[in-house]
Amino acid sequence: MDDGNGPRRLQCPACSRTTLDRWRCRCGEPLAFAEPPIPEHGPPAPGDIDARNGLWAFEQLLPVGADPRDRVTLGEGMTPLVDAPEWGASFKLEYVFPTGSFKDRGATTTLTRAVEIGVDRVVEDSSGNAGAAIATYAARAGIDAEIYVPAAVAEGKLRAIRRAGATPVRVPGDRAAVTEACLAAIGGGEGEGGEPNAADDTGGDGGTDAWYASHAWNPAFFEGTATFAYEVAFASDWTAPDAVVTPLGHGTLFLGAYWGFRRLHRAGWIDDIPRLYGVQAAGIAPIVRELHGPEAADPDGTIAEAADGIQIAEPVRSEGVLAAIRGTGGDAIAVGADDLSDELDRLHAAGFYTEPTCAVAPAALTILRERGEIGPDEEVVVPLTGSGLKK
Repeated sequence: MDDGNGPRRLQCPACSRTTLDRWRCRCGEPLAFAEPPIPEHGPPAPGDIDARNGLWAFEQLLPVGADPRDRVTLGEGMTPLVDAPEWGASFKLEYVFPTGSFKDRGATTTLTRAVEIGVDRVVEDSSGNAGAAIATYAARAGIDAEIYVPAAVAEGKLRAIRRAGATPVRVPGDRAAVTEACLAAIGGGEGEGGEPNAADDTGGDGGTDAWYASHAWNPAFFEGTATFAYEVAFASDWTAPDAVVTPLGHGTLFLGAYWGFRRLHRAGWIDDIPRLYGVQAAGIAPIVRELHGPEAADPDGTIAEAADGIQIAEPVRSEGVLAAIRGTGGDAIAVGADDLSDELDRLHAAGFYTEPTCAVAPAALTILRERGEIGPDEEVVVPLTGSGLKK
């Protein structure tokens, strides 16, 4: 059990092994915090939440940053939740974060964890937004960073990485090749085998001094994105919407929202957990394929190439994503290139200047309403996840 005087331990949900720090369990599975905080009292009154602290206003729900001096922050969080009458929904403007995407939620908690355990250098692999966020918050923490990105990454995202003082490493090939190159650099074979119930405090990652600040693997990142749920519930006087529709690649926001709403429900702060809908790019939609078959994953025979932020063929936490969908009565659908393009134009014309990947979620909302999966009078929240200024 954690004594509250140091970094919280991690635990493998599959084999129950605990560790102070690893990027994955020795059995190969992703980790979670062993004892995430569940408040024992009722929800705070509006006056007890200081919005000036950003997402750290929810410190009692966060398993990192117990000592405020360790927090690596740029004032992130408390993004606007605005009416979008044309869509019959509320949009949460996640693109107004310091680096222009929701990935700052995970970067602040991940780099805070890095400070807590004394990290000197981090590495990350990313299609752009997560890399820019990790590079920026590493700079804030005074920690060296190396970011592996696709060779064709948008110049705006690459510029953000460089200007933060991080070293970008451009990798030819698809998104999977970027991850493979990054894992090779940190000794990616480490973490296999071992006795399933043994404690492991080595923290080893193959003999390198680099710490893997992965938005796909690191549980601290998901604890950061869970604050999306806390903010949504807080803005609605501790009630949850009927449904939330998010882009879905590795599932960092989708799963973070699930962790957050579930924790609020366990604490008794909200009465219900919303249905969660994940939206993938047609042609690269493994969760949709698993749920509904290949035709649903590739409805028009093309790849929605503009949605580069979610083109993940093998999500690390796919089992967790599927469990969240089934557990909340949600679903996953794929959006094609034409729907994506039309929806992006529609967003821009309404004053929401987002990057293309953002458009998949509002486009999917229209489809879900047409199918009757989301009713016309239900309350729906859609995050707009990245700024169009970075393209």
